[in-house]
Amino acid sequence: MDFNLKILEKKDIPASLLEIPQPPKKFYIAGNLPPEDTVYLAVVGSRKNTTYGKDVVKKLISGLKGYPIAIVSGLAVGIDALSHEAALDAGIIAVAFPGSGISEEAFFPPTSLKLAEKIINSGGCIISEFEPDFKAAYYTFPMRNRLVAGISKAALIIEAQEKSGTLITARMALDYNKDVLAVPGPINSEYSKGTNRLIRQGAVPITCSDDILEVLGFKIDKESKQQTLFDDARPEEKSVLKLLTEPTERDELIRKMNMPTNIANSLLSIMEIKGLIKEELGEIRASF
Repeated sequence: MDFNLKILEKKDIPASLLEIPQPPKKFYIAGNLPPEDTVYLAVVGSRKNTTYGKDVVKKLISGLKGYPIAIVSGLAVGIDALSHEAALDAGIIAVAFPGSGISEEAFFPPTSLKLAEKIINSGGCIISEFEPDFKAAYYTFPMRNRLVAGISKAALIIEAQEKSGTLITARMALDYNKDVLAVPGPINSEYSKGTNRLIRQGAVPITCSDDILEVLGFKIDKESKQQTLFDDARPEEKSVLKLLTEPTERDELIRKMNMPTNIANSLLSIMEIKGLIKEELGEIRASF
């Protein structure tokens, strides 16, 4: 693909990137930077994500829809790429920093080339300090990570092993006086040891999108958000919401849904990930 690269000179580089140690003198960019009032949120995590991590990414990022936020990550397989995909699905701008130059021959990882094209076509951008044909090396990823942390107001860590490279981004964010947010995970999961440790060390625990919005300084318009969620629901999801005039046990709700149990359970799982319903103490209720 033709990236149609431009050079970002110093006067056009976001101010936050000029404040980090050893800021690059220029960047190569494909696509366009978000509007000036956009708040950048770094979302990073394990390359070997679990199903839990994948579901969390979708749930948290979809709940940021409608706010002037850009999701920043590094296009790596796993949580990074999933965060960009979730942003595009929610109509949120994505900004990506690969650990290589921006050319089809050098681009890393090559599996993310199509995702990069989608990011650009959706109004986001790919940015690199490396020459277009510069290939990724072991040292380019920490260099990339400092840009992901530097441009962002906060860094959200979703799944990280105890000695994960993801924690480098978290440490850099702390060094740059950015907020570090972490999603708690199962205590028996290798991929939650890093995030759980971050929380123990003072990172903000994140359990819903509103937690993120609060840290980023947004006033949460719950009525508007609820209406948006309902408007975006599929017809079958709206039918379920109409059944939930009061909290209902799962088995009773499935009976009222009048569809095969496996399909009903799948639909309810999707609705919970999207934030449309909650299950607490054995009962399911609408989130609004």
